[in-house]
Amino acid sequence: MDDFSQTLLAAAQARRAQSIAFLGRLIAAQRSGEAAVQQCFADHLAEAGCQVESLHYAPAKVQMQHEFATGDLAATEERCSLIARLPGEGAGRSLIFFGHPDGEPVKNVERWKHDPFAATLSEGRIYGWGVADDLAGIAIMAEAIQSIVASGLRPLGDVLAASTPSKRHARGVAAVLQHGHTGDAAIYLHPAESGLGMQEIKAICGGQLHLRLTVSGQGPDTQEPGHTAFSHLAVSALDKAMVLKAALDDLGNSRAARVRHAGIESVVGRATNILVAHMTCGDSLRFTRVPTRCTMGVSISFPPGESMESVQQEIMDCLASCEQQDVWLRDHPPVIEWLAGVTGAELPAESPLFDAVSAAVTQVTGLTPFVNAMHTSSDIRVPMVQKGIPTVGLGPLCGDLSQNGSHDEWVDVEDYLRAIAVAADSALRWCGAVRV
Repeated sequence: MDDFSQTLLAAAQARRAQSIAFLGRLIAAQRSGEAAVQQCFADHLAEAGCQVESLHYAPAKVQMQHEFATGDLAATEERCSLIARLPGEGAGRSLIFFGHPDGEPVKNVERWKHDPFAATLSEGRIYGWGVADDLAGIAIMAEAIQSIVASGLRPLGDVLAASTPSKRHARGVAAVLQHGHTGDAAIYLHPAESGLGMQEIKAICGGQLHLRLTVSGQGPDTQEPGHTAFSHLAVSALDKAMVLKAALDDLGNSRAARVRHAGIESVVGRATNILVAHMTCGDSLRFTRVPTRCTMGVSISFPPGESMESVQQEIMDCLASCEQQDVWLRDHPPVIEWLAGVTGAELPAESPLFDAVSAAVTQVTGLTPFVNAMHTSSDIRVPMVQKGIPTVGLGPLCGDLSQNGSHDEWVDVEDYLRAIAVAADSALRWCGAVRV
């Protein structure tokens, strides 16, 4: 282990109790909401000597490139990102740590075996609402800076720790970047949902689109309350929706054969998919009525390198072809609503940032990390797509995420502590370091 890594690891280990306690304070603050979590973060980094700035912004006014969200999927209320800066001592490269303080709405806590806000330690895990999504990430960046300060080392370039709202397209990190808080690289700190911890590094992020199709039909010309005997005289919206679904399925298979990405295909066998995930039509209590309206929820995954706009055009062309081939759809085309979309991004495994983070993981854990390609819509895309900043993501072992409908969300304590050392080591490898 090189000298700087050994010094940082010793400093991180010496702060073991403080690091666990700080994560516990964040979990407890979650009971009072996002503002309380942010205040805890700001106070902690101010104590470390960082310059802490608050950025209040309206998500809808953050101008995004190759990304959009509409309706209920877009955040509307004013939000606040926090930026803590540890100034560099020279002319080194700068680095942005970022994570999100906002969790899922608190509900169904009666299912928990542990108090969701007590930060219970049990069998090597710390439990708490949002601890894996993403309070541990917030704690890791703050404690990484605390460890750097405690070690007597300083980065040559600035290290920024940004606590940035993310869920429901809150756009916190994009707001930070657009207001001039930038860097030569970024690391997204978030526990690993895959169960592999820091053995994986997030460096590939697929793009994704959400749309809704509303298909109309026509009931039979009768005043009878039951339509079954007359149904051959009607146009079922469900039948027409199935025509559209079949066309989308065919397009999905066609795209999978020609749109390629070796990293994604090595994991799941194909680089792109079209999923009809939801369909609503008819009356669930009246089986004798012809459905005259059907709504379909559709998502499309696509690899980095393919533009969101070109994928949208393919979907539009597919639906237009259906309309021309079907007499009813030609005169009654479906209503198409594009609800949300993000473009994918990736960082080559041979990049200097990947080298720095990978070396830090190996020094601290003894593991040789690999790229996990299956993080569709991951926030690692934001610095890359919006500002061209190389970005990776990593984090400790976690499980039972509330956002997946589970309960007793947890993070592995020892892996959390190792992640602090890895983050600190990564920062000084990237920025350069000097003893003070």
